[in-house]
Amino acid sequence: MLETINLCKTFKGQPAVQEVNMYLNSGESVGLLGPNGAGKSTTISMISTLIKPTSGEIKLNGINIISHPGDIRKILGVVPQELALYQELSAYENLKFFGSTYKMKGKHLENRIQHALEIVGLKDRQKDLVKTFSGGMKRRINIAAALLHEPKILILDEPTVGIDPQSRNHILETVRTLNENEGTTVLYTSHYMEEVEQLCDRLYIMDHGEIIAAGTKEELLSILSTEDTIKVELSKIDETFVQNVKMIEGVRKVEASHSQLKMIAKKGSHLIRELVHLTDQHQIQMIHFHTETPSLEDVFLHLTGRTLRD
Repeated sequence: MLETINLCKTFKGQPAVQEVNMYLNSGESVGLLGPNGAGKSTTISMISTLIKPTSGEIKLNGINIISHPGDIRKILGVVPQELALYQELSAYENLKFFGSTYKMKGKHLENRIQHALEIVGLKDRQKDLVKTFSGGMKRRINIAAALLHEPKILILDEPTVGIDPQSRNHILETVRTLNENEGTTVLYTSHYMEEVEQLCDRLYIMDHGEIIAAGTKEELLSILSTEDTIKVELSKIDETFVQNVKMIEGVRKVEASHSQLKMIAKKGSHLIRELVHLTDQHQIQMIHFHTETPSLEDVFLHLTGRTLRD
């Protein structure tokens, strides 16, 4: 239904997006993961026809939307990372304004406003000024504005940043309902791994402007099928100790935080024995040790050398 082919964007000679190839089938929910600055928002802006690519193609049902942007604008709803609302207007007035930009009016617009408010759970607050809303409620109205024209494709760019857990859960449930019950095709960007795990059929992992991995959750986890994730709680950690741990045979990645050490290591390695030896050398006490099945966070750490929220 929608695909990008070797999509690139350069700003002042600096590449922001490099050779990105993605596709969304009709009715799919696809996650685009990556830390801040990975190129997610730039990619979305190009798909949304807000900015033109430096090179590459974006096709909707085989038609290049770079030269025919109207084709996708009719069926696309975008929930931007930054709030796009008028604070001095009520929720209803905001939606009426945005509906008019789609040339909607009369009873049809009124029905769509009420339906969108019901979806995001704010029908009872529609007459209240947006400036009185919490951050989570504002983000829910932002989503409602993107739903007015019944888009076939919905793009959500970090829709849960900086909001309370209740609003976050409501947004996730809203996206799931739109995808599963109404057949809306969803592209969901986040740097919260657990969100895309809940919502998405397939995932793309992006870093430094490039797609570094893609597939279903199971396919991505298979990258570490020969690895273990080991977490250790220690009495203290210093840089020399961490560097020595990295040199243990079979250790792929090491992440240190306060008194916690997280390692990705080859299955069957002699890590425990070597780790005990090192803690004795550095006069560090090992408080707790356990092995886990690798997670998608571990896959990201393995691929990039950093955590998703770095």
